[in-house]
Amino acid sequence: MTDISYEKKETRKKRSVLTGCYVIETSHEDLSAEEIWRLYTTLTKIEAAFQSLKSDLGMRPVYHQLADRTKGHLFIGVLAYHLLISIEHQLRNKGDHRSWSTIKKLSTHQRSTVMLTDEDDQIHHIRVSGMPETGHNDIYKKLGVKDPLKREHKIIGKRL
Repeated sequence: MTDISYEKKETRKKRSVLTGCYVIETSHEDLSAEEIWRLYTTLTKIEAAFQSLKSDLGMRPVYHQLADRTKGHLFIGVLAYHLLISIEHQLRNKGDHRSWSTIKKLSTHQRSTVMLTDEDDQIHHIRVSGMPETGHNDIYKKLGVKDPLKREHKIIGKRL
């Protein structure tokens, strides 16, 4: 071989104007650039929320055999998403712009339940809560949650 030649395709020359640019295409010509961007970022928030639901909340793909079970799984996912959005919205109204990735840390505030039977065959149901951290109390206060996890002790009956 003694020579190499090349020629850029015409389409690549036209596209080079957009090199390094972030482009969003839409068929909604009635929307402004700001509205399109807001809708796009909403989509990314939804995707992140469902990714969190699937990983953090253990809603990984479950291969259901029956349509009703598939619908139930989807319903729980959508219900969890609505709860997440409601919490974020309530916090935003109080001037707190936390995202779900920081709100989900409430999961470290846990509650344990112990059931035991005494010598009189009475069944005791004891529920004990951990102490909330400062961040937990801040979120509870903004959401209007009062004394979220009290200690409970009930005698629920006799063993048969």
